[in-house]
Amino acid sequence: MIKKKICMVGSFGVGKTSLVKRFVESIFGERYLTTVGVKIDKKDVVVDGRTVTLAIWDIAGEDDLAEFRIANVRGASGYVLVADGCRRASLEKAVDLQERITASFGPLPFVLVVNKADLCNEWEIQPDAIAALTGEGWHAIEASAKTGDAVEQVFHTLAKDMLDRDVSRVVEDDEE
Repeated sequence: MIKKKICMVGSFGVGKTSLVKRFVESIFGERYLTTVGVKIDKKDVVVDGRTVTLAIWDIAGEDDLAEFRIANVRGASGYVLVADGCRRASLEKAVDLQERITASFGPLPFVLVVNKADLCNEWEIQPDAIAALTGEGWHAIEASAKTGDAVEQVFHTLAKDMLDRDVSRVVEDDEE
């Protein structure tokens, strides 16, 4: 069995915990609960006939008062970068976090989730901002933890990227 640690990263209140609850338990709670420290959940996914156990680290969000603990990402095979479509600043913070993670650990597979697609009429993040990131090679998925839209796709996309990276690493090692 293949096991992979992934981290949920982003600002406070973007929906990291809600995305995990929707993915792992198929539920959505209307109450906002702040994550303190790290909460770990697990779920198996099947990618290209292979079962992958995802250990999902839901890391407390970052804002001006709480500094993101980059050390929580150590040992991760990938991460889900979450922004709230209704808050433009959360996308700016996500880009900053991606740069910090890459500077600390090198390029890891990740997926950008612009959450709260159910509230798209209230979005501050413009489609061209998302398109610019996808133009740089980012996987960007508009999802809704509330309705469940595209949540499974987020985790399956990341799992596939992590497995593909493992295969390419083996090929590179064999070529050396």
